Formats: sequence, C-alpha cells, structure tokens
Amino acid sequence: MPVMRGRPSGSRQQILGILLFVVLVGMSIYSIMAPTRTGQKEAQAREVPLSAITRGYAKMDFTKIVIRDNKVYATMSSGSVLSSYKEASDSISDLGWNDPKNATIVEVENREATNILLAILPDLLFFMLIIGGVIWLFRGIARSQSTALSFGKSRAKLSDATQVKTRFVDVAGCKEPKEDLVEVVDFLKNPRKYINLGAKIPKGVLLVGSPGTGKTLLARAVAGEAGVPFFSMAGSEFVEMFVGVGASRVRDLFLRAKRNAPSIIFIDEIDAVGRQRGGAGFGGGHDEREQTLNQILTEMDGFEQGTNVIVIAATNRPDVLDVALLRPGRFDRRIFIDKPDLEAREQILRVHCRNKKLAKGVRLHDVAKQTVGLTGADLENIMNEAAIFAAKRQHVALTQRDLVDATEKVTVGPEKRSRKLTPHEKEITAYHELGHAIVGHLCKESDPLHKISIVSRGTALGVTWFLPQEDTYTTSRTKFLDEICGLLGGRASEQLVFNEMTTGASSDIEHASQIARSMAMRYGMGDDDIGPVAYGERQGTMFLGVEPAAARNYSEEMARKIDEFVRKTIQIQYERALSFLRQHRDKMELLSKVLLKKETMTVDEFTDIFEGRKQVVQEPEPEEAPDGEEENSVEPSAEV
Repeated sequence: MPVMRGRPSGSRQQILGILLFVVLVGMSIYSIMAPTRTGQKEAQAREVPLSAITRGYAKMDFTKIVIRDNKVYATMSSGSVLSSYKEASDSISDLGWNDPKNATIVEVENREATNILLAILPDLLFFMLIIGGVIWLFRGIARSQSTALSFGKSRAKLSDATQVKTRFVDVAGCKEPKEDLVEVVDFLKNPRKYINLGAKIPKGVLLVGSPGTGKTLLARAVAGEAGVPFFSMAGSEFVEMFVGVGASRVRDLFLRAKRNAPSIIFIDEIDAVGRQRGGAGFGGGHDEREQTLNQILTEMDGFEQGTNVIVIAATNRPDVLDVALLRPGRFDRRIFIDKPDLEAREQILRVHCRNKKLAKGVRLHDVAKQTVGLTGADLENIMNEAAIFAAKRQHVALTQRDLVDATEKVTVGPEKRSRKLTPHEKEITAYHELGHAIVGHLCKESDPLHKISIVSRGTALGVTWFLPQEDTYTTSRTKFLDEICGLLGGRASEQLVFNEMTTGASSDIEHASQIARSMAMRYGMGDDDIGPVAYGERQGTMFLGVEPAAARNYSEEMARKIDEFVRKTIQIQYERALSFLRQHRDKMELLSKVLLKKETMTVDEFTDIFEGRKQVVQEPEPEEAPDGEEENSVEPSAEV
C-alpha cells in the first residue's frame, strides 16, 4: 500500500507546484499593471491647473473629487473628468476643499500600505522563486543519490508458490529432467531426510537444451512446487556499462537469497555473463562481464558453506561457458533437455489442449507423428494456430483438418494461393513433386509418403511430405543413399518428361550434396580411398541449430577424393531415380492428371492409383481449332 499512496502524493505535489507557479505569475502581472490601472473615464481625463479645480469646487461644478496620491480627479455634473497634480504636502485644508456647506464629495484614497506591498512584491516573488529552486535542486540531488545507491542492487523478481501457477503436471514430455528437479524440490521441503544419510543438496543445476524445449517452463514449475522464495533474473541484467555494478548485483542477489534461505535462484541465459574468461587467449579479467562471473563463482563456492541456496541456470550454449563455472561444487547437476519424442509430443499436445475444445475423433497421435523434430514451443504454436483456423472457419471445436492445416503452416509455411503459376510452371511443379513421391515410395529405406501438394508454401512452389513412423536416433548408409535418391527424383522427373532442367531443384541438390559430403567427412561412409576417417575439425555447438564451422585438416589430394566421392554418389543416385521413373512413366502420367486437377493428393489416393486399385478416367483431348480461327478455350491445368 505505501507504493499506491506514493504516486497520488507525487501527483498532488506536482499540481500544487503548478498552482503556486500560476499564482506567482499572476501576482507579478498584478504588481506590474496595478500602478497604471485606472477607470476608463479617469484614463480619458482632461488635465487642467489645480487652480481651475479649486475654482470649480467653490462654484460646486463638481459632484466628486478624488485625491489619489498626488493626483486629483474631479468629476463634473456632465460626467466628464478633469485631472491635475498637487504638492505632496498640500492637504484638503490647505487647498480649501473642506467647506462643510459645499455639497461636493472629496475622497482621499490612502494607498501607502498598498504602495508598500507593491514595492516589496517583486523582491518577495524573487525570494520565493529562489527558495523553490533550491528545494527542487536538493530534491533532485536526493533522488539521484537514491538512484546511485540502488544502482548496484539486484533486480531479481521474487515470487513464491502462490504467485507462480505452473506445476510439474503442466510440464509434459521431459520425464527424466522432471525427476532430477523433483529431488531438488524434495530436498528443500524435507532436508532432514537427506542430511541424516549424509547427502548434500546440489549447489547448482544447469538446464541445457535447444531453444523452446522448456527450460524456463521447468524453472517456473520448480518455483511453483518448492514453496520457497524463488528469485529469477536474466543473465543480461547483471551486465552494465559501469565496471563493478554486475558484481554488486550478484552480491546483493545472493545476500537476499541467504536471508530468505532455503531459497532458489534462477538465472536465465547464463551464457550472457558466464562465457569463457580471457578472450582470445590473453590474460586480464578487469572488464565488467568477467568481474561479474568471478563474483558468481565466489558466491556459489566460496568460504561460506551451508547457505541452503540452490542456483538453477538455463542455457542453449554450454560450449561457451567458463570451465570453472561448470565444475562440481558449483553446478553439480547438469540436465539435458532433448527435443520430445513421439510419445512426449503427444503428451505436450494434450497439455496445450486443456483450454481448447476438441471435436470428436480428433487424433493427436497423428499430429505428433507429423511433427518430428519440433520442440514444445512449436507444438504450442501449432495448437494456437489450429484454434485460429477453427475460429476463422466458425467451428465450435477444433477439428482434425484444423490441426493438419496448422501443422503444415508451422512446419512448411502458409499457403500462397495468390501466387499464380503459368500452366507450364504448374505442370513442371506437378511432375517434380510426383518424381519425389514415386522415387521415395520405391526406396525401401525412405520414410513413408504422407502427402503431395502443388500449392505454393513459403518459398516452395510445391511440397512432398515424407513422415517417419517412429523416432529414430541412428541412420544407416542405405537410408542416406535412399534419401539422396528421393531428393533427386524431382530433377530426374523434369528431365524425363520435359527434357529440360529448372531452378526448382536447387534446394534438393544442395541438400543431397550435403548428405553425401557428410557421409564422407563425418560418418566414415565413404569409399575405400577415403576410409572411416573424420575430416574437418568441427568448431561450434549443436544447440544453435546451425551447421558448425569446420577447419580444414586434410590435404589437397584427400579433398579431391572427397569431391569425387560426392560427385559419383550423386550421379549414381540420379541414374537410379531416372530408372525408377522410366519403369513407372505411365503411372506418373495418371497421377499427374489427378494432381493437376486437385492440387493436393493424400498417400491413400497416391497408392490406390500407383498400385492400380483405382482407375483414372482419361479426359478427351480438346480438338484443335481450324486454321485461321482463334483458340478461345483454356487448358484445364491453367486454373489454380
């Protein structure tokens, strides 16, 4: 409540300050304008000698005479005003204007007190402005000192189980990491059970995994389950441009945690402050980040023992962390969070369905099979996109079609039906995708075909999906070769049907070349001239989601052999893809007619036509227009 009171108080002070300023300005204007402020008739008075006013008084020509300082104003019966000046020492008696028988009213305005006020008002206003400026200056200094004193204070957010609603039941798909963290929570709740057996609580727990796998979510679940003070802070919040501020914030953070022990400190993205010290092999640790890291190392494993404070940190770059930070005694437990497998993906989808209505017959297992390699954040995005699709289509619940469309949108990209292809381009795209589908279907080690589409998505003009039936963690040489063959099926189909090559196969060729080169350089799957040797020193980490750089550590002769292996492998698989398509050219023609008409083909439709279980009715070819007559008909394939 003090915070709520403080803001209105500050607002009232600002309003009072503004009102005071307006009053002072008004008084200043009054003091300047007051000496010249007169009535309209007095301002237009005709100036005459004082003797003329005295004669008029004697004749009773005036109704009223006003003496204001040394100025005399006489109002005549007609309403006109005469003015004159008198000596300061002259009184009414001296002027003879005190005759009791004269009906003329004579008034004397005593402005001495007013004059004194007007005389001192400018000085008073100046003095008040000086005092107000001094007060404002000292208050500004006090505020700046308060800010400077709090600059080194920790900005960690304190929360407890009542504030954090996430629990372990809300985290699906990471069974082993949850078990490790449950032990930490149980130690905080029941420390005697472990201490009696001589066990010590881990000082630090490092969560390592790809982005989106749920590291921060697990930390929130720990906060919700532990029931102890939970301090959360990002690694970047320690680092400032001023040297020493980060270390000061670390000290303040651990001091607050020790005062509230048992407690938990969570540092998200610790790689922002915990990188290797020393730069490129040089000494020196005087920059802000290294001093902050040194303070963290000291606080986690210094001379002070038994503080009962656990540090949980999260990162997707464990390779850049300082070795001293990772050793036992600081981060005793390292928990790797992998991308979810098939069962875990289905569990994650069910968690994100709690606040959504699902139609009857929705199969989340099928969605989980179509999302190989996706993280929990991706799956949450899929469920959100499915809900958006259902709302746009005015569905009362999420249907299987909404889920499928959302999955394809997240994994491949949204449909671009506004991208109009020419009839020839559309035909090339159809044969290209069917080349992938037929070759992949005939390769035994290839993943099963799922769907074919010639609707543009993202940068692709068409897409052919091959989805694995289950998660695999090893890949054979035969599977690599079948995958290369399937990738080259699109280019082979273009050459076979149109006797031409297009740029549509560029990404396929690039991917196939990368697989062949990795077989030779990384997996030892090259020919006898290359041997089972790894070539190229890899530099980087797999958690970034990009291919690490590799330093060349092999000779020119070996580089030539690797290039020859890649070229020969690609050529052999290309000829193999051509042979598959030549054998099934008639089936490819039937499939192309259906695909051009429907634009999308499921695996069931593909297999029914390919294996002859369904006959395709041949549409008659349009008659050629007679010579000299214009052709007004439009080819069916031109419609998108």
